[in-house]
Amino acid sequence: ADASTVTIRTRKFMTNRLLQRKQMVVDVIHPGLANVSKIEMREKLAKVFKSETDLVFPFGFRTQFGGGRSTGFVLVYDSIDAAKKFEPKYRLARQGLVEIKRIARKQRKERKNRNKKLHGTEKAKGKKAKKSND
Repeated sequence: ADASTVTIRTRKFMTNRLLQRKQMVVDVIHPGLANVSKIEMREKLAKVFKSETDLVFPFGFRTQFGGGRSTGFVLVYDSIDAAKKFEPKYRLARQGLVEIKRIARKQRKERKNRNKKLHGTEKAKGKKAKKSND
């Protein structure tokens, strides 16, 4: 029931030249374990595909009913530049390759409501609403 009993098998392997990556469906057999961490999986797959752990992107893993087996998808990029170019930002953020800056919800709502008072191109500039002197 330790990490040594974990088996990783790949199916539907494809080399995608256009997106500079290898993509595959991965079956993980892990008897006695609830599941295998993505970090552990990345290390094992990086070793198999002779690449760095930063270039391996596992996602969409589902554990089969009854446990002991999971299936998911893995992308192994040729370079860090290719990964940054083609991977969605949220998956890069998961791996710590990119930092997503979030604006507080309250601030977003306040800005939206301020923009309601503006017309046309003023919205992009974020000018103050004009007071009408009638």
